[in-house]
Amino acid sequence: MTQPDVFDQKVLDQNIRELQEWLRRAWQQLADPSLTAFSRRELRNQMKQCNADLRVQLQAASKRMLMQPASSGRRFAKPALRILA
Repeated sequence: MTQPDVFDQKVLDQNIRELQEWLRRAWQQLADPSLTAFSRRELRNQMKQCNADLRVQLQAASKRMLMQPASSGRRFAKPALRILA
């Protein structure tokens, strides 16, 4: 993996973590009984958009993982066995 790929992966991972954290806090805020009906509706709309963004980021991460070479220098082979007496 080249340096820009590593940087892109870190940015992608950070975006995913931030979106997950935002959704976690939104769920906590949604449980607040002092929220008005309008505020709840707006928060749910924002959560839907955030969820869609998170899905796109996760699909991009999945594609990136599939495109990476399967082996990174390590190959599994049948071990040479010896019988010890």
